[in-house]
Amino acid sequence: MEMLEVKYGLPSEIRFCKKCVMSNQRPISAPEFKHSANSNKRTINFDKEGVCDACRYSESKQNIQWAKRENELLQLLDKHRRNDGHYDCIVPGSGGKDSVYASHILKYKYGMHPLTVTWPPILYTDYGYKNFMNWIVMGGFDNISFNRNGKVMKLLTKLSIENILHPFQTFILGQKNIAPKIALKYDVPLIFYGENEAEYGNPIADNSTSLRDQSYHSISNIDEVYLGGVSINELINKYKIDLCDLMAFLPPPVEELSKSNIEVHYLGYYLKWTPQEAYYYSVEHIDFQTRPFRTQGTYSKYNSIDDKIDDLHYYTTYIKFGIGRATYDASQEIRNNHLTREEGIALVKKFDGEFPEKYFNEIMDYLEIKPARFLELCDKFRSPHLWNFSNGKWQLRHTVSGGGTDD
Repeated sequence: MEMLEVKYGLPSEIRFCKKCVMSNQRPISAPEFKHSANSNKRTINFDKEGVCDACRYSESKQNIQWAKRENELLQLLDKHRRNDGHYDCIVPGSGGKDSVYASHILKYKYGMHPLTVTWPPILYTDYGYKNFMNWIVMGGFDNISFNRNGKVMKLLTKLSIENILHPFQTFILGQKNIAPKIALKYDVPLIFYGENEAEYGNPIADNSTSLRDQSYHSISNIDEVYLGGVSINELINKYKIDLCDLMAFLPPPVEELSKSNIEVHYLGYYLKWTPQEAYYYSVEHIDFQTRPFRTQGTYSKYNSIDDKIDDLHYYTTYIKFGIGRATYDASQEIRNNHLTREEGIALVKKFDGEFPEKYFNEIMDYLEIKPARFLELCDKFRSPHLWNFSNGKWQLRHTVSGGGTDD
């Protein structure tokens, strides 16, 4: 039997979860500063019964005593709540349903004084920007929106596509690091993210984690750091970017975090988190707007809609891992009992891998990438164990519906 090349450290055998529609090719997301196109990636785990970690975590939520968890939250908030004019927690976000829900409930139900912080999208959608403004104005929040060097952001995004086919790599790093930096600067003791990362099969985050214990929030040797698949030294020497203009994308140094007592918490650990309920809550409290059209690559209208590059990002995950946006959305809704697996399979078959043409030419113009060049890169980054060029087109070897060329 022919041994096919396997890229990105993915499992050579392709399997699909028996409960949702996710495959074992899904990388576990975590900021990786040494990231390159062929770096080893940890992927979601399947148990001996063929069920993924995310589904098992979802099952475990049914046995959680949520009243007890909320009491733990109240004790945590009582410990840190301030009434002296200072912020007592930070909620990062862009005005999407999750950041709206987290910040609003902390302020208006639990009496906290959150500072919201935003690492803005690369290219705002009109409705995404409106949701952001409604969050701040109708929701009533102070906000720090860090508008990094646009020229550098544009270059790093272009390099991320060319070198690792990851339009969002640099954005994700900045988004992850903005909250710790602001917490340190303003001496705010708590950072609240929304959903626990275990919802997606990532390592379960401790419900009480010190910022200084989270290694991905710090760097110790800048010479080992890569952005957009390029070393910091090369960015400085070849691309003539000043180190000062790169620091916004990097986490704070280890020595700063070592003095910190800032805690990182997931509100989804304490409160039962359902994305659809967060959406309804956001509509009620800040008039949250969905997209006026279906998101290409999936069937929904309200997930990750503030950045025009979002759709392109999910298309690249389909190219590299065989996992498109419909797979992510359907898997989550199956776990929340809003879809059956059969319905999820049908939606994946219909929408996964749909090309995001709506904003494609605008994005290519902005990044100064020729559309044909992007398509060439897509073919370059396909892993042979996932893809087969047959009958004049690329097709997946295996699909959850059993319609792959090798199924």
